Amino acid sequence: MTPEKAPIAIGRIGLGDLRKALKLALRDFALHPVHGMFFGAVYVLGGWLLAWLGYVIKLPFLVYPAAFGFALIAPFIAAGTYEISRRVETGEPVGWSAVLSAVRIQGGRDLGWMALITTFSFYMWVNWAGITYLLFFGFNFQEPLEFARTVFSTAAGLKFLSLGLAAGAVMATVVYSVTVMSFPLLMDRDVDFVTAMITSVRAVIANPVVLGAWALIIGATLLLSIALAFVPLLVTLPVLGHASWHLYRRIVSHREK
Repeated sequence: MTPEKAPIAIGRIGLGDLRKALKLALRDFALHPVHGMFFGAVYVLGGWLLAWLGYVIKLPFLVYPAAFGFALIAPFIAAGTYEISRRVETGEPVGWSAVLSAVRIQGGRDLGWMALITTFSFYMWVNWAGITYLLFFGFNFQEPLEFARTVFSTAAGLKFLSLGLAAGAVMATVVYSVTVMSFPLLMDRDVDFVTAMITSVRAVIANPVVLGAWALIIGATLLLSIALAFVPLLVTLPVLGHASWHLYRRIVSHREK
């Protein structure tokens, strides 16, 4: 990794580039499926742990907010897939030691600060979900089936759902905007996390259609994966990570003025 000297330029891409990024992502995953599934397994186990905790502490209303909020830290978990794609691109060997060492080294630098930011966002989101529940239902903690009926068949439940979705959309948009390019950038270049976040937001502003479509693809994929007990994330998370790297390579360039 070399120190970042040139100004970071933002390119504009089209939906065709998104298709190419997904194609390359499938190639990278096919080349190193075990590595990719390892990082996917971390996410799957985390999802199962959240669901188990919701059951044990008898707070089922926190399970789904926590599961969806868990997506906020997905870019950090996928950092290893960025390194795999980078090595495939440069022809460097892809070994466990090399990939994990790169994540560990960058995690001790500004990548760690980005992970802290996304983890804090996750914490705030879960707390917001709990506060919202208390505002609408008080301390009447319901069983999962009873809670589902309340949410979808009562006026208070529908208001609770609407407010939760609106707040989640706002938080997800903000976190997505500051992380979609910043995590791969921090794995690729020696820049500080503030510069990385600003660059990510600039990329979203410059490419609202493509990165908006990418956000929808990520959201739909995670929704389906969560609905299927997180298991598909063994494959979908690394593929999304590889694709994010290739989108980053198409959008973020480093040119002299």
